[in-house]
Amino acid sequence: MTAKTSTAIGIVDATVDPQVGHLATPISGSAVARTYIQNLPAYREGLSPFSRGLEIGVAHGFWFYGPFTLLGPLRDSSIAAEAGVISAVAFVFILTVAMSIYGITSPDAPIATGTNPAPPEELGTREGWSTLASGFLIGGASGAFFAFLINQTPIITDFFTGAL
Repeated sequence: MTAKTSTAIGIVDATVDPQVGHLATPISGSAVARTYIQNLPAYREGLSPFSRGLEIGVAHGFWFYGPFTLLGPLRDSSIAAEAGVISAVAFVFILTVAMSIYGITSPDAPIATGTNPAPPEELGTREGWSTLASGFLIGGASGAFFAFLINQTPIITDFFTGAL
């Protein structure tokens, strides 16, 4: 038995085989959602695995810095910014190790779905995941350091100290 697929938005009829199904709703299967997902760095066409990892890493490293700095245990100390960047880089390193371990397991090739009809084949190989993880580490550390540098500008420091 194989599942039937509606060609309109890729909804799979799970009544034929309950173990097969992709819940594509009119929202998740819309052109807007498909365009958004296909423009994410993990799925964008024409990027190498290193470029994918670099772009994903920069975004995550930049984002990780803030919570570690403003909500971490050293938030009220004079070294909160330095602790935040060290914590963010350490977290990026832990995530890179996790991605490398996943890549060693020889993951299956990504499957096409209604929202992503052409996933990159590199994400189904050890080499692709290794290269993606390398880019993620470099990008994540760079993003965290960039957030740290922005946080050290006088306007930002005055805002958080209340002098502005």
